[in-house]
Amino acid sequence: MGVTKTQNFSGAQNRVARIAKVLGHPARIAILEYLIKQQVCICGDLVDVLPLAQATVSQHLKELKAAGLIKGEVEGTSVCYCINEPVWEEARDILLNLFNLPLSNASCCK
Repeated sequence: MGVTKTQNFSGAQNRVARIAKVLGHPARIAILEYLIKQQVCICGDLVDVLPLAQATVSQHLKELKAAGLIKGEVEGTSVCYCINEPVWEEARDILLNLFNLPLSNASCCK
């Protein structure tokens, strides 16, 4: 969707779309799952656990960070990443709210 068209939708709708887009790649899901399971900041070893090149992992980390789902801090020559808990909880709530909207007529298309 072009930048000029997003203004026609609410901030909440744009936020749901941004979260859904960043979650729309299996590598990003794998990164998030790994960070959640480790429960600590991860510094540089994501390339060792993913079947992707360093540049590709870095690009996915950049997208996750831009959406706010992860945060990173520079420690020496490496960047350490972890889940950004307040934004993670916001994303969870946003998606739960979407999927909890009542369906008025689930059998309308046969």
